[in-house]
Amino acid sequence: MKKIVLFLFSLALFSCQQSVSTTEVKPMTPITNQNIAQGVLYEVNIRQFTNEGTFNAFAKELPKVKELGVNILWFMPTFPISTTKSKGPLGSYYAVSDFKGVNPEYGSLEDLKALVDKAHDMGMYVIFDWVPGHTGWDHVWIKEHPEFYLKNEAGEIIDPIDPRTGESFGWTDVADLDYDNPAMREAMKKAMLYWIKEVDIDGYRVDQAYAVPMDFYEDTFAAIRAIKPVFLLGETDANHPGGFEHLKNFDASYDFPGHHLTKEIAHGKNTLVDYHEHRENFINKHDPSHFLLNFVSSHDENAWAGTVDEIYGDASHAMMALNYLAPGLPFLYSGVEYDLNKRLLFFEKDSFPRAAGETFQLLKQLGELKQTHPSLNAGKEAGKLTQIDTSLGDKVLAFERTKAGDTIVFMANLSKDHIGFTSPYNGRFKRYQDNKSKRLSFSYEYRMKPWEFWILKK
Repeated sequence: MKKIVLFLFSLALFSCQQSVSTTEVKPMTPITNQNIAQGVLYEVNIRQFTNEGTFNAFAKELPKVKELGVNILWFMPTFPISTTKSKGPLGSYYAVSDFKGVNPEYGSLEDLKALVDKAHDMGMYVIFDWVPGHTGWDHVWIKEHPEFYLKNEAGEIIDPIDPRTGESFGWTDVADLDYDNPAMREAMKKAMLYWIKEVDIDGYRVDQAYAVPMDFYEDTFAAIRAIKPVFLLGETDANHPGGFEHLKNFDASYDFPGHHLTKEIAHGKNTLVDYHEHRENFINKHDPSHFLLNFVSSHDENAWAGTVDEIYGDASHAMMALNYLAPGLPFLYSGVEYDLNKRLLFFEKDSFPRAAGETFQLLKQLGELKQTHPSLNAGKEAGKLTQIDTSLGDKVLAFERTKAGDTIVFMANLSKDHIGFTSPYNGRFKRYQDNKSKRLSFSYEYRMKPWEFWILKK
């Protein structure tokens, strides 16, 4: 049982599921910055989400995902997986054997198209996970185009090398591609265009985006956008090679430093002083039109770092709330809403129980809040953030978000201690969870339990 207070979230929320006529379905309008600004991104692990691990089985779960306020789905790689040098019984999702194929474990191309169509009918955009840096060892290019790959002095194709050490990353199940080869670039570009045209997806999440030359993105993304507006998320941040300039190719990237910082705060190794420095020195330096992802878990974090409970413990709900209330694009990984309490197996079949509890309700309510309050928009549409002073600046995070007459206040005790504090901030608000009045005054001393948080609307 979480030891935090869910600030009495008990408001009956409307269902985001929409009925769709079987005789008249309006085509999905192309994605816009406003869609992203109000959005919630959800990473879908098809293999592990259901017992069946198929497109058709996941399609049945879409209404529950939609309840969370999700409007962008990111499908982890759906391509066939290489069996040569494979890791584990089923291999890594990221060891692709055919960039234009479909993993038969998940279903057929028609099944995938039907899933994307259903998501579109429900008002959710779909982006595919793309792996441009390497292929599996039985990809057709290995045999037909060995010149597409990097080689060692003996002329042997190699797995990816860490440029910081000159040694292998240990990703021995994949072969490293050579971006000095124009023909390989063209083949990769055509494969990316294929899915936009064939399945009408709405963009890509690009794996290890920092490892691919920027001019490849400039050329390829221009060709993609000539077909339709898309959302392009890069697995990178300003601390990777290329820094801020590299991010201009993408609509969004990850706040990796912020994610790791919140983990340290949860374990008492850092304080809010460090958080404010991060906002000043990292977040505020970004182009305001660029979307930063706020998250508590991902496929990598879950598999290699631990579950949300392992990483955050009693702080988990407070950090989830912060990810929605602070500027940025909140991002969820499959199962987090169901209190995923295991590290999902990465190279073999796994699954998890899907019983909606407190976390599901919290995320459902935060999603509704995100979609209905313009002050919580992300990117260049973001509402203004104004820090609220308190007498415990190293433990209490307090700020207001404002836009177009809409004001939301967030106050949280981001520590393991029971605290009392004061603040010069005054105002009359409604508690979001039940619409009851709440007054803030310089004359009050507030009490908060460990990891307690308040969300108030004016």
